[in-house]
Amino acid sequence: MKILLAGDSTVANCPTQEFPMSGWGAHLAPLTYTWAAVHNFAKGGASTESFRSEGLWADLLAAAGPGDLVLIQFGHNDQKKQHLAARTGYAANLRTMVAEVHAVGAATALCTSVERRHFLDVPSSDAVLEESLEDYPEVVRELALELGVAVLDLNAWTRCLYLGLGPDGSRELFCHFAPGGNAHWPDGLADNTHFSQHGAALVAGEVARQLGGLGYGAKQRLAGTTAGRG
Repeated sequence: MKILLAGDSTVANCPTQEFPMSGWGAHLAPLTYTWAAVHNFAKGGASTESFRSEGLWADLLAAAGPGDLVLIQFGHNDQKKQHLAARTGYAANLRTMVAEVHAVGAATALCTSVERRHFLDVPSSDAVLEESLEDYPEVVRELALELGVAVLDLNAWTRCLYLGLGPDGSRELFCHFAPGGNAHWPDGLADNTHFSQHGAALVAGEVARQLGGLGYGAKQRLAGTTAGRG
């Protein structure tokens, strides 16, 4: 089977010149190679609207078919557009996407957006993580129930991860470089949205774990074994 990814930069295979910045989709294939091939259509800056207008959604649908799984994670860039508010344009676009995936015979799982690392300026012992994505994650949870599809709650999981590591420990999950500390970012970088290789790999591991909890992986391997006995 194929796992096809629709999303933004937090999911995408980032360009070489942005290394070590990475989306979690770039690290998923090694975790699923025994039962699924990963096709990552995610793109930096994408919203539910631009993903369609740029032709990426059409390309994904053309590659999807019965037995495949489409994972959809947007929100970061929809949030920047008033007409893509969580309960209006964003929700409508996700409903359409799910219907179109099902029309080609594939399954869908909606992913809540990974959280940004925005800690409020308080003592580390009283760490408070801002809910930077407003009601977008909650709308995804509601839509999953409404449409009868699976949800991977990456927002809840990343929030727990950052809070567990604290403001200092969680910094290594993101792209923070001092000037001169990285060849691709000579002026330095303090980015609390885009993952480092380490951060992206951790999120990919959680995606694989949640897919396993939904029954993916084991049943695909079993089906392959059964087919091989013929």
